[in-house]
Amino acid sequence: MGTQESNEETSGTGRRALLGAAVFGAGGAVLGMAGTARADAARHGGGVRSLPKPTIIGHRGASGYRPEHTFGSYQLALDLGADIVEAGDLVPTKDGHLVCRHEPEIGGTTDVADHPEFADRKKTTLLDGVSTTGWFTEDFTLAELKTLRAVERIPANRPHNTLYNGRWEIPTFEEVLRWQDEQTRKRGKQVWIYPELKHPTYFRKQGLPLEERVAKLLHKHRKDRRTSPVILQSFEPTSVQRLHTLVDNPLVVLLSSANSRPWDFVETGDPRTVADLVKPAGLREIASYAQGIGPTLDLVIPRDAQGNLTRPTTLVSDAHKVGLILHPYTMRNENPFLPANFRKGADADAYGDVFGAYKAYFATGIDGVFTDQPDTGLLARQNFNG
Repeated sequence: MGTQESNEETSGTGRRALLGAAVFGAGGAVLGMAGTARADAARHGGGVRSLPKPTIIGHRGASGYRPEHTFGSYQLALDLGADIVEAGDLVPTKDGHLVCRHEPEIGGTTDVADHPEFADRKKTTLLDGVSTTGWFTEDFTLAELKTLRAVERIPANRPHNTLYNGRWEIPTFEEVLRWQDEQTRKRGKQVWIYPELKHPTYFRKQGLPLEERVAKLLHKHRKDRRTSPVILQSFEPTSVQRLHTLVDNPLVVLLSSANSRPWDFVETGDPRTVADLVKPAGLREIASYAQGIGPTLDLVIPRDAQGNLTRPTTLVSDAHKVGLILHPYTMRNENPFLPANFRKGADADAYGDVFGAYKAYFATGIDGVFTDQPDTGLLARQNFNG
């Protein structure tokens, strides 16, 4: 998930199925599923049998406790009980492999700066119109990236995570797909993943298109079907539309702040903003090629000038009317990331009243949420569902 903070059924009708059939149709039943989830399963013809609602999605794994996008983070998310693991913000290497990094710039998430042999790779480039300086995955071969180790991205908020700096290497998407199968066997229930395609227009212009690479790997591992436990997401609607023609997986359009424009819209001259996409007409268009949206939480409940939550928008009901699910992002326990009226003190790494915040968001009817601390999300769901 960004900080902008198949073949079993190929018909268009099948591709645009509702949440139950499209997103949660495969996988074993979760033991101890709450009554609410059982009722949902009955209403959707068994489509949510494998996952309770609201669905708890481990954001980049359990990134509140381990450096993000590492197998340490992914594994812990499963151990803590996450229903889905966002295993993979996908970016390419110079030799065409897909790896899991929050951004193609890896100076803040790896120890690349400590490798003198890569000092000359540091550069400044325009990434979706923003001048960005650092080291970029597209300038490294996979073998070179495998010599690096992951570090905590936000140490001021998560000093405890720095304990694990240097412990894990950068995973590839194919390694994630194999890990998913291994964990499914070991745990006796289907493990779900939720990879994101990062900056697809940027990479397509460099001759490193993401969608075809993702589709090829999913087809190889027989995970390109409507019922496959792999949900694909992107902030660029045209990327999701391209995926719609390549695979039959459930698809989600990510939505940033209301006044922002998806970068593919900027590149093609489409004047629409996210505010236009969340109107009924925009949502109907999204529903023609995707099964869900991943809005920022502020699109669900805006904040006032002081950072306090205000009244919910109509986004949840509007999206549900056209058959779209909503998986907003991102819940975090630490004060700086919470609405002002749920903070406790001013320490950057201290926890606020995150359970109160979860209750407010769950009450809007969202179908799930991305969270850096899946265990907290699960407790919040238990409280909410009674």
